[in-house]
Amino acid sequence: MTPFILVTSDVKQVDGYNWHAAIDTYLNALTYAGAMPVILPSLGSDIDLQSVLGRVDGVLITGSRSNVHPQHYGVEADKAYEPYDTDRDATTMPLIRAALDQGVPMLAICRGLQELNVAFGGTLITEVQELDGRMDHRSPQSDSHDERFALAHDIHFEADAGLAGIVGSDTVRVNSLHRQVIDRLADRLIVEARAEDGTIEAVRVADARAFAFGVQWHPEYWAAIDNPSGTIFRAFSDAAREYGSRRMDDAAE
Repeated sequence: MTPFILVTSDVKQVDGYNWHAAIDTYLNALTYAGAMPVILPSLGSDIDLQSVLGRVDGVLITGSRSNVHPQHYGVEADKAYEPYDTDRDATTMPLIRAALDQGVPMLAICRGLQELNVAFGGTLITEVQELDGRMDHRSPQSDSHDERFALAHDIHFEADAGLAGIVGSDTVRVNSLHRQVIDRLADRLIVEARAEDGTIEAVRVADARAFAFGVQWHPEYWAAIDNPSGTIFRAFSDAAREYGSRRMDDAAE
């Protein structure tokens, strides 16, 4: 079966309208891995999450240029931390909690990792490059996406990391396009990998009933040609396919 993956959306103003959209690199990575993406509009409480989650096999929490609004982790808002997307925040926070409580496989990328942490009570550092001893994790200034998403630094997996088993290595080279990082880790999350400056680069949900990982980098961009990136998406798709098969069997009983 082809698993259906729910994909989060950003709200953008274009031509005087609010567009609910997802970048095609995420969609392409899912189709490459044998899954079918389904974009979820960021309509907040107007969405019946239980009904939606009962019809899909996985959830992809995408990255974005916007940052999680500081009100969600107890920090005063500042223009320096913008842009925000409060419609997305109002959708992804309950979506993450509902999906994991229901046992739906999940992959959270970049902003998605940060949302995952905040959704379960963790906090964020917004401008990590301003801290002594920390790397500048922002992307290079370039009009070329290949240059912006180029593999930039190594990450090192913890000894018990599930993702290390998936990619088959203790160290992976990744790209880096973010300003926010995890500060206080949520209680339900376990560190999977760190950058050389100590930044948390990957987590797993401790009590998850299925595949449930968050990564700070962007494996979707190189999924078709970079083996670790592609392996993560294929493992996610396989987990969603297995979950979907069980869901269909349960529905047939």
